[in-house]
Amino acid sequence: MTVAAPTRDRLVTEAMRLFSVKGYEATSVSQIEAAAGLAAGSGALYHHFKSKEALLSAGIDRQLDRRRAMHDIRALFAGLGDLRAELTALGRYLLTVVDEEIELLQIAARTPAGRSAHLDRACAALVDGINAELAEWITAWAPALPQQECEVLAALGINSILGTRIETSLFHQPQARIPDARYLIEWTALLATRIETLS
Repeated sequence: MTVAAPTRDRLVTEAMRLFSVKGYEATSVSQIEAAAGLAAGSGALYHHFKSKEALLSAGIDRQLDRRRAMHDIRALFAGLGDLRAELTALGRYLLTVVDEEIELLQIAARTPAGRSAHLDRACAALVDGINAELAEWITAWAPALPQQECEVLAALGINSILGTRIETSLFHQPQARIPDARYLIEWTALLATRIETLS
């Protein structure tokens, strides 16, 4: 027997889904209530959240909590001793992070900058965080590389990971033009070759 999620959780889940598809501004409280299984227009949302913005904030906090829990997954594959093997594992990890956070990125893309400082900070923290993780990994593999070079390579790596997901998720394409396994082969080859060349 399936147990229904608590009303508050359903509201957060459905609001984030609707915000990601329609945009924050275009999603009404009534639509969120209906999607969460409540009577549309009943005001039931306000029994759990003081405003639609407070609901967005709760969704952002949930995403941030999940991201913090994922932060140390890199430790599982560090130390494989093979540049390409570690980079491939890291690429899979980064794709997973972006997949987990795609709703947040979609909401940010559909919400005017400055509309929600919390949203702006959360997206910046996500992108800055994964950039820093990749830069740290590159620094560990190529300690002689200047820090700026590590950061540039990390930015290239992260931007390409984000780009492949934006192509499908943000524009609602049914599937990626290039399968993940094939994409990661080239992503790994390009970054590994560049790291080796610069080292």
